[in-house]
Amino acid sequence: MRVCIPSEAFNPAYLPLLRDSSHRYLVLYGGAGSGKSQFAVQRLVVKLLEQPLCNVLVVRATAATHRDSTYALFRQVIARWGLSSLFQYAEGDLRVTCRNGNRVIFKGLDDPEKLKSVTFPRGELTDIWVEEASELRESQFNQLDLRLRGRGAHKQITLTFNPVSTLHWLKGRFFDREDPRALVLKTTYRDNRFLDPDYCRTLEAFRQSDPYYYQVYCLGEWGVLGKSLFHAANAAARLGQVAGPLRQGEFSFSWGYDQALGREAIAPESIAFCAGENGPVSVYQEPQPGREYVIGGDTAGEGSDYFAAQVVDRLSGQQVCTLRGRMDEDLYARQLYCLGWWYNQALVAVESNFSSYPLRELERLGYPRQYTGPGGSLGFRTTAATRPVILAGLVEIVREHPDWLNDRTTLRELLTFVRSPRGRAEAQSGAHDDCVMALAIAYYVRSVSCLEDAGAWSHAVARGGW
Repeated sequence: MRVCIPSEAFNPAYLPLLRDSSHRYLVLYGGAGSGKSQFAVQRLVVKLLEQPLCNVLVVRATAATHRDSTYALFRQVIARWGLSSLFQYAEGDLRVTCRNGNRVIFKGLDDPEKLKSVTFPRGELTDIWVEEASELRESQFNQLDLRLRGRGAHKQITLTFNPVSTLHWLKGRFFDREDPRALVLKTTYRDNRFLDPDYCRTLEAFRQSDPYYYQVYCLGEWGVLGKSLFHAANAAARLGQVAGPLRQGEFSFSWGYDQALGREAIAPESIAFCAGENGPVSVYQEPQPGREYVIGGDTAGEGSDYFAAQVVDRLSGQQVCTLRGRMDEDLYARQLYCLGWWYNQALVAVESNFSSYPLRELERLGYPRQYTGPGGSLGFRTTAATRPVILAGLVEIVREHPDWLNDRTTLRELLTFVRSPRGRAEAQSGAHDDCVMALAIAYYVRSVSCLEDAGAWSHAVARGGW
């Protein structure tokens, strides 16, 4: 039967999704009080009434939480719409049955054996609603996904959740890559016209009392609540502002004979940027004639599997380019060589803790400007003394100049760079710090070069000869 529920019964932001049947996954996420769970129920009630064979499994991490949340919400929506005569309820095992035979069953993932035995008197499982999906493990979601099969009615999974951790599998699965079978909608309390005004004022108050909490919990931005070493509100806000790079790709080059070196080396005039969406180099500002740049590099050492480099405009402080990828050391050194030449023979400072190969390879190739540390040693050595210094400098940059930062991967790493229970500032378990450390080195060397123009910067020797 077709039901005539007036459009005023729904929040306008959700109406386009009401009868969507072209996507397997409906991903409804956002801030607290956005009405996403209510719409999930409203939509399923409409499907139960309109579709001849529609059977719904509602899932939460723990079965006991259904009675006062999802089950109660079904009863509330049905009663509010005056449809109680069309439904029956089984309080004991939490079931909702429509007069046409369609049924809703509520289960928890704390008892997977009971989940396996879910069957319906008429038809097969057609819909799954996963409430508080962020509480599930990806393996649990995969098992649910596999249960939704068959050639009958269109199968659909609805996920509702508030995003918190940028490391969550939901982010990697539905946000960091595009799945054409998924329809994603973000809403906040501002999209819920039925929300209690007093509750709205409570949420709004966090804007002043706890800006980062407001950004994550109220506005539904990805983040790590209360843990980041850096100014999390600034990083999260900037993450919502920046677009993608102007260009992405890698460098190509040719070998030539260097008269000064007396051997084959990369010919600077042959260096060219080749566009490619999977390339390790992301360009946010093209090199400008006459501008000076600094590059900080972090090698794939302990606890890391990426090589990274950050290019910073020495005068403006802008993050203008990043290099990040899994590659061999020689390929990293050559891309770094090209990157430095492309940005006007930038001053390159590569971390030297775990391997000196990139430094030596840049030297062998005749790169003209490398940072030298105390005692004239090439590269930047991160020690118990220098690490807090460069991180403190980056903390100041994120706090005072978040508009300098343009790379989304870097901003996400800033949010997951935390202070551990032991007091050490480091990447959260499962996260990376390659971009953070490379950027910290770049800004430190920038500050040194700005303060000591007669030192590291002007004493970098140009070794021409082509």
